[in-house]
Amino acid sequence: QVQLVESGGGLVQAGGSLRLSCAASGRTFSSYAMGWFRQAPGKERAFVAGISWSGGSTTDYADSVKGRFTISRDNAKNTVYLQMNSLKPEDTAVYYCAAEYGGNLRPYAEAMDYWGKGTLVTVSS
Repeated sequence: QVQLVESGGGLVQAGGSLRLSCAASGRTFSSYAMGWFRQAPGKERAFVAGISWSGGSTTDYADSVKGRFTISRDNAKNTVYLQMNSLKPEDTAVYYCAAEYGGNLRPYAEAMDYWGKGTLVTVSS
């Protein structure tokens, strides 16, 4: 069992930055690949970024956020982060932390084993 709690969402102006955090409970955090998905009203939940459990050296990003977002993890703190820079209004969505057992995270919502409740990010222009 893994419980995920996101934080760090809020309102930010276009071009600004936010850092999301996802705190995980349980003693098997390092056994899970971690990722972030987002969902805007009327839209499907979409992959944003993923990171492997093996030292956090393997990362993957959606094309829409490459060069702007950075995912990282701290296994000692059981926490994964999403640094979001150069935010755009189209980034507005509820951001969900997710976990998939194994070494790598697949960029599909249906593959995830656990989900957080989400944190809202609103980017104004």
